[in-house]
Amino acid sequence: MKRIMLTVAYDGTNYHGWQYQNNGKTIEGELNKALSSLLQKNIEVIGASRTDAGVHAMCNAAVFDTDAGIPAEKYSYALNQMLPDDIRIRKSIEVPANFHPRKTDTVKTYEYRIDCEEFADPLKTRYAYFTYVPLDASKMQEAAFHLIGTHDFKSFCSVNTTATTTVRTIHDIQVIRDGVDIIIRVTGNGFLYNMVRIIVGTLMDVGRGKYAPEKVKEILEVVDRTAAGPTVPACGLMLKELRFIELEH
Repeated sequence: MKRIMLTVAYDGTNYHGWQYQNNGKTIEGELNKALSSLLQKNIEVIGASRTDAGVHAMCNAAVFDTDAGIPAEKYSYALNQMLPDDIRIRKSIEVPANFHPRKTDTVKTYEYRIDCEEFADPLKTRYAYFTYVPLDASKMQEAAFHLIGTHDFKSFCSVNTTATTTVRTIHDIQVIRDGVDIIIRVTGNGFLYNMVRIIVGTLMDVGRGKYAPEKVKEILEVVDRTAAGPTVPACGLMLKELRFIELEH
């Protein structure tokens, strides 16, 4: 029996998130369907990052076990003939039989794109959140520095979380001007439910002058969701990079 890992890219617009649902179209569901058809037996993948409805990814990961004789690197070619156009397997490799993508040390990078033009660009509506309110990127970056490190991020987590702990580590946050857009790039060891989208909403509040950059430190310390900014829409969020530390050695 071999364990195969798929690197999966997708446009999440038309899906109810990653995780399988009985009554909704999901990324995991489409992968299970394609693999089960290819291998002529029921296959259920184990995903690395269970992204929400509307969130995109360049490099999510999923593993499955098989005793089929297909070479690991050929699964990407076969599955891309079967999957919808908005899901693609970028790579397929064999990994150790005990490798579990959610039970290993990871480094994840998410990017959130904000369309800052005078009028919304219709070519960006799937992949960016539009605001006509001017944003001060330098103040947003100043505020972001307060979030770097290991903290209790309860203020930046949905109240509906099922996480056993709200402590997480953020390695880096960058606020980047990309033409008229602003990209917020967040790298950490893992993220709580809606954490990145709440961080972005809070930084946007700083950028539009609702409060000073130093206020973000206070918001972090009170560990109260009501203190932070809004949860921005899913459309602007993308899982940009996913690294598994044990596979790098």
